[in-house]
Amino acid sequence: MTGRSGLRFLEDRWDDAVAAKLDAPELLRYRSNLLGSDLRITNFGGGNTSSKLGQVDPLDGKTKEILWVKGSGGDLGSIKRAGFATLYMEKLLALEKAYRGVDLEDEMVEMYPLCTFGNNPIAASIDTPLHGFLPFAHVDHLHPDWGIALAASANGKIKMEEFNKEFGHKLAWLPWQRPGFELGMMLKKIVAETPGCDGVVLGGHGLFTWSDTQRESYLNTITIIDQLGQFIERHAKDGYTVFGGGQGKTREDRAEIAVSIMPYLRGAVSRKQRWIGSFSDSPQVLEFVNSAQAERLAHLGTSCPDHFIRTKIRPMLIKWSSAGDPLELKELIESGLETYRAEYAEYYKKHAVKDSPAVRDASPTVVLVPGVGMFSFGKNKTESRITGEFYINALGVMQGAGALGAGVDCKEIPQAGPAAAADQFTVHANYVALPPSEAFRIEYWKLEEAKIRRQPAEKELSRRVALIVGGGSGIGREVALMAAERGAHVVIADRDVKGAEAVAAEVKAISGKESVSWTGIDIRDRKTIKAALEATIREFGGIDILINTAALFPSSPDGVISDAQWALTLEVNVTANYLLADEAAKIFAEQGIDASVVLTSSANAVVAKRGSEAYDVSKAALSHLVRELAVTLSPKVRVNGISPATVVKGSTMFPRDRVIASLKKYKLPFEETATDDELRNVLAQFYATRTLTHQPIDPKDCAQAILFLAGPLARCTTGHLIPVDGGLTEAYLR
Repeated sequence: MTGRSGLRFLEDRWDDAVAAKLDAPELLRYRSNLLGSDLRITNFGGGNTSSKLGQVDPLDGKTKEILWVKGSGGDLGSIKRAGFATLYMEKLLALEKAYRGVDLEDEMVEMYPLCTFGNNPIAASIDTPLHGFLPFAHVDHLHPDWGIALAASANGKIKMEEFNKEFGHKLAWLPWQRPGFELGMMLKKIVAETPGCDGVVLGGHGLFTWSDTQRESYLNTITIIDQLGQFIERHAKDGYTVFGGGQGKTREDRAEIAVSIMPYLRGAVSRKQRWIGSFSDSPQVLEFVNSAQAERLAHLGTSCPDHFIRTKIRPMLIKWSSAGDPLELKELIESGLETYRAEYAEYYKKHAVKDSPAVRDASPTVVLVPGVGMFSFGKNKTESRITGEFYINALGVMQGAGALGAGVDCKEIPQAGPAAAADQFTVHANYVALPPSEAFRIEYWKLEEAKIRRQPAEKELSRRVALIVGGGSGIGREVALMAAERGAHVVIADRDVKGAEAVAAEVKAISGKESVSWTGIDIRDRKTIKAALEATIREFGGIDILINTAALFPSSPDGVISDAQWALTLEVNVTANYLLADEAAKIFAEQGIDASVVLTSSANAVVAKRGSEAYDVSKAALSHLVRELAVTLSPKVRVNGISPATVVKGSTMFPRDRVIASLKKYKLPFEETATDDELRNVLAQFYATRTLTHQPIDPKDCAQAILFLAGPLARCTTGHLIPVDGGLTEAYLR
C-alpha cells in the first residue's frame, strides 16, 4: 500500500501491487471504484471520472487520443470497464465549432454518439464536455459534502481563497451553471485564465480535480477533499452552534412510533404510485429534525443537482412537537401532504415551459419528523435507502456551510452568474439554496427524462412487498423465488427460521440483498404474527401481499387421530389463517392502497376421504374463510386461494414415515433403501395417475397460481380458489 501523510479523515486505499497489473482502462475503473467506495468522497451515482488514453484506431491503425468517461447513470463505486463511454477526442473537441450557445446546448448531446470510439453502446453523460475540454489526462468530478458545503456557502468564494492560502492550492471558482456544454466551455476558460490552477469549485454544485497520472489524480482528489474537511472542522470549532441549536428532544420510543406511522405514511405518499420505504434515526438526522433551523433549511431544499433529483425540490417536515402525542401525527401528515402537493403543483406551473415533461408524482420522497427521524421513499429498497443517504449528504452540506459562515454577514452571492442572478438565490445561515427555476430545469430536464426512459421497464410485482408465510420450504419457497424474479420485495416468515434464512439467501442471488428479509413466526400466536408484520414494515415500509402456505396434516402410526391432533389441525389450518389476515388487515387499512391475500386450501376441501377427516374439514373451512375474508376486507383488499391436489415434492407434510405409510396403503412397491426423494417420487407419480393430465403437482405450479392471484393481473378476482390438481375429477364442484 502507498500512503500520503496529512490525511486526517480519508484513507489512501490505492494498492500499487493491484494497480501494477492493470492496463490503462482498468486503472481508470480501479481509481473510480476507490473514489466511489467512500460516501464522504461522493454519493451513490454522483460525480464522474475520466481518462484520455492513446488507443489504436481499428479503421486506420493509427493511435488516437480517446476519452474514457463514466457513462450516463453509472455509479463510481460499482462501475466496470464496460460502464465507460469512449469518444474520439478530436471529434469531441470539434464540437466547439458546432456549439450555438447556451440556449441550444441540449442539442449537443445528440452529437456525442457521432464521436463514439468503437462499437460502444454506453451513452455519454451530459458531463462529457466538462472532462473533454479540460487539458488534463485524468479528471475527477465529485460531490463530497465538504466540497459542496464550500460551493453552497454565501461566503464560499472568500473561504475558497482562504483555503488556497492555508493549504497551498490554486482552486478557481465558477458561479452556478447547469451541467452541460456551456459549463464545459466555462471550465476550459477559467483554467486557462488561472495559472497553476489545480482544481475548480463549481458554485452550488461540486468539485473538479485532476492530474497527469491515474495515481496522482486519485491522490490530489482525496487530499483536497480531506483538507476541505479539516478546514470546515476548524471553523465548526470556532463558536458555531449546529443548525442554531436544539429546540426539541429525541423520543425514546421513536422506533415504535416509526413502525406505527410508516404504513399510514407509505400509503399516503403512494396514492399515485407505490413506494418502498426506509427509516433513519441516525444522530445527524435527529440533530437536524430537532433543531431550531430545521423548518427553514428543510424548505430551502438542497443545492447539488445529484441531491434533489432524488430528494425532489425539498423534503416534507411534519410540524409536530416531539413532546406531543403520536396520535396527532396522522392528521399532521395529511395536512402536510396537502400543503406539499399544492406547493409542488405551483412550482411546476410556474417554471414549466411548452415542451417540459408532464408533471411527476407530487408526493415527497423524504419526510422528516421531529423527535423521530427521517422516512425516505424510492421505487425499490436500494433507491429509498439512497434517497435517505442523499438527504443526509444535504444535511452535511448545510452544516458545513453554516460552520463556514459562523459570525459572517456576506451580502454577495458568489453562486450568481449568467445562469441565475443573485436575487434568485435564497440564503439562510450562510447556506445558499439553488433557485427553484434552476432546480426545475434539472428535475424536468429533457435529458433527465431521456435517462429515466432508458431504464429497464418495471416488473409485474415491482414496488410491492410480499410477506410469505411458510416460505422456508415447499410451495412457499417457490413463491418466494418466483416473486423475487417478478420484482417483489420479499419477507420470508417461517417457524423454521433456518429454512427461512436459507431461502432468503437464494432470493438474494436473484434480486439482490436489499430486496429480501426473513423472520420467525408461529401463526397460532398473534404476538409473533404482529412481530413478523412489524419486521416487514421496518424493512420495507409496509405490506402489499400476504401469502400463507403453512399447514398441518396430522398422522399417527396406527392412523388414529387424537382429540389434541384434531384441535391442533383446525388451529393451524383455519384459526391461524384468520389471525394472519386479521392482523394484516390492520396494516392494509392504515395504508389505504390496494392489497391482496392468498391462502392455501386443498382439493381435499371438496373430496371426502377415509382417514384424513381433520385435514379435509380444516381445508373446507379455510376455503369458506377465503370467501368470508373477501367480503369483509373489500374493496381495497382482494382475498383468494388455491386448491392443490397432493403436493409431495419439497413438502414438510411428507416426512419419510408418512410417505412409506402411504405407499403401503396403496400397495405400491418400494425399496427400503431408497432415498426420501425417491420415495416421494413414487408416491407423486401414483397420485398423478389419478388426474386427467397424469402430471405430478409441482410446488412451482402452485406458486404460479398464487402469484397470479396476488398480482395486478387478477385485479378483478376476489373470493375465489384456483384448483391446481392436474384435473382431479373427484374435486369437480357439484
